[in-house]
Amino acid sequence: MDDESEFPMSLGKVARRELAANGITRFDQLTSLSASDLLQIHGVGPKAIRILGEELEARGLGFAA
Repeated sequence: MDDESEFPMSLGKVARRELAANGITRFDQLTSLSASDLLQIHGVGPKAIRILGEELEARGLGFAA
């Protein structure tokens, strides 16, 4: 499952697994979700939001408002 995800290993196994279980495996998918939406997913906490936000910013993207 991890091989299908674009997300960095630093995100953590549980967060990567739970995002994938919710069909979220690519950075472009995160642009349609807010940080609050993601925090509702089990295993996705503030650290995961910070890591994902930094990765999105590096790609010129961001979470939905």
